[in-house]
Amino acid sequence: MIVDDSRVSRMMIKANLLAKHPDWQIFEAQDGQDTLTKIANLDVDYFTVDLNMPGIDGLSLIEQLKPQFPASKFVLLTANIQQATHDKAEALCIKCVNKPITETSISTILDFFHA
Repeated sequence: MIVDDSRVSRMMIKANLLAKHPDWQIFEAQDGQDTLTKIANLDVDYFTVDLNMPGIDGLSLIEQLKPQFPASKFVLLTANIQQATHDKAEALCIKCVNKPITETSISTILDFFHA
């Protein structure tokens, strides 16, 4: 599932992931509340979640999702380079990947998902 308030970011992430994994079914949500509404009956293996979104921020959303999806892997996407953000993500076993979305960032995400 791709969670990002930027439609362009969601499109870029989805296109890059499907280019490498055309068999994946990818769900999208525009913010935390949209995610919580949509996941009710979904089985999600991987999440990419933007940090800065209106309403629920990405870290708070992941903290809410982890109990429901204990086997899922989470990537936090952020332009925030503050070490505290990266440290908090690491403490939650979340991979923190810096924006913008590039071929390198997609490779980092996929490496984490397949580890």
